[in-house]
Amino acid sequence: MDAMKGKGEQGMQNPGGQVDRPVGPHFLESMLPKVVKRRVHALKRLQVQCANIEAKFYEEVHELERKYATLYQPLFDKRRDFVTGTVEPTEEECEWHSDREEEEELAEEVKEKAAIEDAKKEEAVPREDPKGIPEFWLTIFKSVDMLSDMLQEHDEPILKHLKDIQVKFSEPGQPMSFTLEFHFESNGYFNNAVLTKVYKMKSEPDASDPFSFEGPEIIDCEGCQIDWHKGKDVTVKTIKKKQKHKGRGTVRTVTKQVPNDSFFNFFNPVKASPDGEMDEDSEFTLAQDFEIGHFFRERIIPRAVLYFTGEALEDDESFDEEELEEGDEEEQDDEDDDDDEELEPKKEQPQPAECKQQ
Repeated sequence: MDAMKGKGEQGMQNPGGQVDRPVGPHFLESMLPKVVKRRVHALKRLQVQCANIEAKFYEEVHELERKYATLYQPLFDKRRDFVTGTVEPTEEECEWHSDREEEEELAEEVKEKAAIEDAKKEEAVPREDPKGIPEFWLTIFKSVDMLSDMLQEHDEPILKHLKDIQVKFSEPGQPMSFTLEFHFESNGYFNNAVLTKVYKMKSEPDASDPFSFEGPEIIDCEGCQIDWHKGKDVTVKTIKKKQKHKGRGTVRTVTKQVPNDSFFNFFNPVKASPDGEMDEDSEFTLAQDFEIGHFFRERIIPRAVLYFTGEALEDDESFDEEELEEGDEEEQDDEDDDDDEELEPKKEQPQPAECKQQ
């Protein structure tokens, strides 16, 4: 009996007296008495039922999101109108009391001086007021690291024509999904007024591994066909290659198109394999795509103006710094423990009785 004491913490002792490392949970379960194991199986069945209830909970959350999306949409439509300059906000709609004390405490004489200088400049160089908020979405793309990494210089002129980004949720009774809609004004690059990206979701426990369920997950995505104007497709580039004929020795120039880095590859995503077998690069690309889609839905679309001004970026950076500090503290604690082990002086071994001084 004593030999088994504390095996949960220390592992099992082998005949040589050495302590083995604990094995996985299946091993621990196999060591339980049969009557206890039977009760554990009953608990597992309860856990599966809990996972199924949780799945229903998330289905209702999705329905709530769909319901409230219709309440948000009129506000987002007004945002689009202000951004594009279709509608000019009223004086009342433009009233905003800044929390920044430095702006509030700006002296009146400085304001007046600035107003006089502005008036002089306007008289000297007459120009039209910009329409709406120029390059609103492009500014957001360039400010957010996750999006700027996808952005190429040749994408920027196209994204200046982006009017709005919207999210639409699947209807009741349909498989769970959400669709990102990118609305463009008429432009010289493609004919599409709207580019779409559908993210398909799963919100039910996997029958083969029900305990891994942690809520809805994106399982696949589907882009759209972009109807590019001739010579305007930025997702491909044309290269020329010289070929030499082996027999005659003549040289000819061959022209062909190859893929080109572009944000607009976002609408031609890697497809998830039905059998789940994918190489590492494809898995990474798909996971990154899912993360970007989720970020658009949860952060960019609802809080666009704050990403435009940079205020949301400050919040994101503060959150990242807090996480980093916690990680650093844990790492430092580990290092301190290691140092304690290294610096701890060895205890002087007591001398045998016959070696003691008389």
